[in-house]
Amino acid sequence: MAGGGDDLKMLGVYVSPFPLRVKLALSFKGLSFEYVEEDLHNKSDLLVSSNPVHKRTPVLIHNGKPISESMVIVQYLDEAFPGAGAALLPSDPLDRAVARFWASYIDDKVIRMITVHQFSHASFSDDFGADRMIQLFSAWKMVFKGKTEEEKAEGRKQTFAVAETLEGALRECSKGKPFFGGDAVGFVDVALGGFVPWVHAMEELFGLRQFDAATTPLLAAWLERVGELEAYKAVMPDAGMMIEFKMKQA
Repeated sequence: MAGGGDDLKMLGVYVSPFPLRVKLALSFKGLSFEYVEEDLHNKSDLLVSSNPVHKRTPVLIHNGKPISESMVIVQYLDEAFPGAGAALLPSDPLDRAVARFWASYIDDKVIRMITVHQFSHASFSDDFGADRMIQLFSAWKMVFKGKTEEEKAEGRKQTFAVAETLEGALRECSKGKPFFGGDAVGFVDVALGGFVPWVHAMEELFGLRQFDAATTPLLAAWLERVGELEAYKAVMPDAGMMIEFKMKQA
């Protein structure tokens, strides 16, 4: 656990995948932290002053100093607490570059598929980071809100194409081991892990299985494996909370 006078406070929103990434990293590193839930309709002075550029979560405050943006925070935790838990980024520079590439791919593609659809409500879009990809159609949005069968089919095609690409990424990064990080979870596992509750929720809500054992067996196994980790269970909400949020939003 964090020691030596380290004070960690995290500002987040319980249903957003971005703060969930930070919670995962903190849990995988075994770091103690104070969690503060933000009301996005009435943002705290602490959030606004800690992230004056975007005024959104997540924010990590370490000994009074704020750090913003989910994967920036994850990398910071790995560097600031090298002796806590397993390293999230690999030691080899090439492997580190590959991990960063796939984390960036997840931000570019998976967020377009899931986040824009989930948080399309105007009052939530900027705060959940949807403004970063709102200019392009979300594949998920096409699946569920397409005006024609052709649009919906194209959305499904894009969705499964991304899943197949991630299947290849898992094969490349894991080298036959359980996680993107190898024997233990790593940077890419955290990047994708923040979306796991929403992947389950979307399956229950709409019956679209994103990571299917028939087409993406490695990802399907990874999804179950990550969900069984005690460090995951300690900080992640279940799909029911996401579904409840979505129903209220609707």
